[in-house]
Formats: sequence, C-alpha cells, structure tokens
Amino acid sequence: MFFREFGQGQPIVILHGLFGSSDNWLPQAKLLSDSYTIYTVDQRNHGLSPHSEEFDYPSMVADLAEFIDDHKIVDPIIIGHSMGGKTAMNFALAHPDKIGKLIVVDISPRAYDLEHYVILQGLNAIAIEKVQSRKEADEILAQHVAEPDVRQFLLKNLQRKDTGGFSWKINLPVLTRKLGNIGLDLQVKGTFAKPTLFIRGVRSNYVQDADWTRISTIFPDATLETMETGHWVQAEKPNEFVDVVKQWLIR
Repeated sequence: MFFREFGQGQPIVILHGLFGSSDNWLPQAKLLSDSYTIYTVDQRNHGLSPHSEEFDYPSMVADLAEFIDDHKIVDPIIIGHSMGGKTAMNFALAHPDKIGKLIVVDISPRAYDLEHYVILQGLNAIAIEKVQSRKEADEILAQHVAEPDVRQFLLKNLQRKDTGGFSWKINLPVLTRKLGNIGLDLQVKGTFAKPTLFIRGVRSNYVQDADWTRISTIFPDATLETMETGHWVQAEKPNEFVDVVKQWLIR
C-alpha cells in the first residue's frame, strides 16, 4: 500500500474513510509528528494504492496486517475514520497482538444503510474520458451533491494524465459495485480489551448514544469524546482533534 511517513516516536497508523486518501490526513499527521512516527496509508482502491476487484473489510484487514509486518511496526496506535475506523476495529479484533491502542473516528461497530449511492451517481455522471477541467467536473457533480466542501473533497480523486485529460485515483467501478460491503457490521467476532477511544461529531449520526452498549461490550476499555463537528471530525477541527488524541494518549 502507498503510505507517507512523518516524525519520530511511538508509531501511529492512520486509515482514511471512503473516497478519501492519505493526503486528507496531512495536517493532522504533521501536528502529531512532533511526538510520534506517523504512517498515513492509502487503503486499496483509493489514492495511490493498487486497485483490486476485492473490496471488503477482510481484504483491508489483511492489507493492514501485511503493512505492519513489512515495516516491522511494533504496538502501533491505529486511527481510523469512518470506513477506516471499521477496518481498524476489525483489525483490532483479528490481530490484537499487532496493535497497542485503537482510536475510532465517527463510526460504530454496527451495520449502516449507506447514504453514498447519490455520491456514486454523481461521480459516475462525470464522463472522465471527456471532461476538460475540474470546474466542468464540479458542475456535473453539483447536480447530485449540493455541498461545495463535499464536492471539493470528492474531486481530490481527479488526477491529470501525462497525455492530457483526467483519470480517477479511486477504483470507481469497483467502489460502485461493492459499496454494500462497506456498510456491513463487523466481520470479526470477539472483544478487544486494550485502550480504545471513540471520537464522534455532535452533528453526525454515525455514533449514537444507543451504540454505547455494544461499543462497551466489544471494547470494554473504551472512552467516548464528542466534538462540535459533523462527520469529518478531524478535517473540521484539526487542531482540536489532535489535542483530544494527544491528551488521551498520555493518560
């Protein structure tokens, strides 16, 4: 998997969410790198990592285990947002010996009815072989996604080709066909008894009060922090997010 590395100290591995990439975490990684070695990773079918027909949590857990083994990372703190948080939770349950602490950002250990189908409709409406500019792509996407900041985030997946025109960094056909896999419940059973932090946005409905019973059953050493944000907690308030993480890690 493609990754970026920053800083020195105890290792932290960061996993982005659906349609994201390691680039989304650069500000937070730099803020954390004064005390930690940070690895921001592109999950399969995202960013600069390889594309694959397989796209599910078991595959992404296997990718993460291979990454940690290949780089000889010992007892990392693993941070995952949304889809990355689901990967991280599954990984902690499958490989508790390969992780020191777990931080899950705005996602719960349950199934979701995903709201991303309209986003995929918008992305697929962009004729990637014909589009001439990001502005043109944005105008097409705006017919499906009203929020300018969400469109800006999604269009970071456009890349210019050396021969002219654009291509997608994400594996859009596979994400379209296999989106349902991302909404599934945890794929690994059991409990993870090591320290775990859940961070949620108060304006997001991804982590609800009713989820806490199951969270605390699966992750008995879990703590919950709530921030004044929506779903993209770390992007909306990066400095405050990093402060919450650092304060929890030194407890």
